[in-house]
Amino acid sequence: MAGTTGTPGTPRVLRAMNDRAALDLLLEHGPLSRTRIGKLTGLSKPTASQLLARLEAAGLVLATGISEGRPGPSAQLYEVDPAAAYAAGLDVTPERIQAAVADITGRTVGAYELPTPGRKSATSVVQQVTDALDGAVKAAGLARDDVHRVVIGTPGAFDPNTGRLRYASHLPGWHTPALLDELAAALPMPVEYENDVNLVAVAEQRLGAARGHADFVLLWNEGGLGAALVLGGRLHRGWTGGAGEVGFLPVPGAPLVRQVTKTGSGGYQELAGSQALPRLARELGVTRIPSGPYTEVAAALVARAAAADDGPERQLLETYATRLATGLASLVSVLDPELVVLSGASLTSGGEPLRSLVQAELAELAAARPRLLVGGVTEHPVLRGALESALAATRDEVFDTSR
Repeated sequence: MAGTTGTPGTPRVLRAMNDRAALDLLLEHGPLSRTRIGKLTGLSKPTASQLLARLEAAGLVLATGISEGRPGPSAQLYEVDPAAAYAAGLDVTPERIQAAVADITGRTVGAYELPTPGRKSATSVVQQVTDALDGAVKAAGLARDDVHRVVIGTPGAFDPNTGRLRYASHLPGWHTPALLDELAAALPMPVEYENDVNLVAVAEQRLGAARGHADFVLLWNEGGLGAALVLGGRLHRGWTGGAGEVGFLPVPGAPLVRQVTKTGSGGYQELAGSQALPRLARELGVTRIPSGPYTEVAAALVARAAAADDGPERQLLETYATRLATGLASLVSVLDPELVVLSGASLTSGGEPLRSLVQAELAELAAARPRLLVGGVTEHPVLRGALESALAATRDEVFDTSR
């Protein structure tokens, strides 16, 4: 078990393994009786009773109500104590920082959104991160020191070799060499950083369409076009943290973009990114194109096109599906994944009509035959993934009773 110390097979380690198994079952199933925990873990009633007493004394579980509606005497129910620990997640974009705090069960107990317009220095980035976190902590009725761990999701990725943010030139203030050290000094808890699309994949793997799948690709299309690669159940980040930056991928049907890190874009982004959809709609004769941020306009256009049976809107959906499949064909031909999850507003708004068109086009363009599914985590997926990532590490630490 992750985080367990000691010699495998010793009573102390075995007790810790049983403790963790019981805690995971309580998280998954909700309140359980001693008898039910014993059946699910294979432990005897006396051992299950000792386990629950041990976890209750450690502040990890609490008694909550009694079972009702079943034959026989009522039984005491137990659940994970929500206040055993808290974790936080942040979703950073150029326009705002969303922050949330969850208790150890995964329930969000506080949230806050901080607008972040204009260019930023390292000092202002640190201040904005702490302000956003403090806003969520305050909304939860907690103090900053109550949070065990924070995971911050950003566009691009921090290069593990240099500590510098790459592939996100549109996020000002986050490229200063000393930024990570300054954030670590400003916050009292461990802080981790992850690519935003990778965090969406974490959310889908834990809660959404990719549950039970060890190998999948997540294609994201919202503010930017990117992918996350999960192989053998683990995120593949690459040597510089840039695995999945498919927006830079050269593809047929788009001009060859050179110096992509300077331009901040590439062929696939120009072909199928959200910002390309309003222009494509005009070219195809779609009328009543809404105004507003291009991400919202793109999602609205795709939703309308998905509801159309013919005409320019249907042509828009079919052309968009072909463009998406063009880039996906390269990915699945190399990786041969079991599953591709379509996520981000410019994909999820197309629903089943878009998914089925992309599936059919992909079958024509690639030898691999992955199954395509629309993402199931549509409400703040980056933030949800950050919370899930922070919670996983926090549980490994707090639930380790071997120490």
